[in-house]
Amino acid sequence: MTGRLYLVGTPIGHLGDISERVREVLGSVDLIAAEDTRRTGMLLKHMGIQKRLVSYHDHNERRRAPELIAALERGESVAVVSDAGMPGIADPGWHVVQGAIERGVEILAIPGPTAFVLALVLSGLPVDRFIFEGYLPRKPGPRRRRLVGLADEARTMVFYETPYRLEAVLADMVDVLGARRGSLSRELTKMHEETTRGSLPELLDHARAHPPKGEYVIVVAGAGHLADEPSDSNPESLQ
Repeated sequence: MTGRLYLVGTPIGHLGDISERVREVLGSVDLIAAEDTRRTGMLLKHMGIQKRLVSYHDHNERRRAPELIAALERGESVAVVSDAGMPGIADPGWHVVQGAIERGVEILAIPGPTAFVLALVLSGLPVDRFIFEGYLPRKPGPRRRRLVGLADEARTMVFYETPYRLEAVLADMVDVLGARRGSLSRELTKMHEETTRGSLPELLDHARAHPPKGEYVIVVAGAGHLADEPSDSNPESLQ
């Protein structure tokens, strides 16, 4: 009998977001595959849980996934967790899920907070239809080509970005997408949580005036939606 694979959503900042089901599952599995074993070890310590940990990150995912599948086929239960949020959403998880599906292993996802969903509902932009684009390419050329391909997208668009590339990405968005509405969210659920709303040029000015800190979620209006609506003279910030 094969084991069960759990994809476990963990807090993106506030430890109060740990659910009882997360505690129950992490306390019951045989093995936890973690993107960062040190960070997950601290989370487990907070919950009073001691478990066998193995690393499972971008650089070893292809090699590690078959090992996790082998453990599942031996009857062990395995939980996959990322640094924060849901495994597979801009984080490792896809390869082990595919392997488990191919071998008929039962897979369960345990809900947890996800940054792009929180940023989306905080943005004030339409949430009935949206697309999640994750991280744009690091190099300017491929990044601008990706944005050109999205210029006619009618749905609200959601992106992840690091503080190191935020200004460059916003500058490319202004050049390609124009002055449409958007929002910047950072440090969601943490002490210094902030969401700033305005036109893309205003968001770029805000990023230049406030050195970026923490990981960001950028939400951008789709083509034709609010593109011509004037925004406030100052971007709106929610803290």
